[in-house]
Amino acid sequence: MLLLLVMKALFICNQNKHRSKTAEEYFKKKFVTRSAGLHNQEPVQEKDLSWADVVFVMEEEQRQELAERFPKQYLQKRILSLEIPDVYQYQQPELIQLLRRRMEEHKPLL
Repeated sequence: MLLLLVMKALFICNQNKHRSKTAEEYFKKKFVTRSAGLHNQEPVQEKDLSWADVVFVMEEEQRQELAERFPKQYLQKRILSLEIPDVYQYQQPELIQLLRRRMEEHKPLL
């Protein structure tokens, strides 16, 4: 029997409008994806972090905020920062190029 394992990737940014939503859509063929925000109407929750195999934040400050909000899950998860500033719009081509490049840089860690 062949067992296919697919990584569950959670993408997080501040509002979950542009960066993390774009990443969720773009990488859904490679991973099982979800996205969440830290400062929106329905912010990321403990269950979201528990679901994910790997968490991608867009900025280092977001990683720090996750550590403060969810210390237990933070220590149990691989959380990688893509270092993408909040200057892009949803599905903006430059954002997609940068997401691809940053994900390629993290490939050895996945």
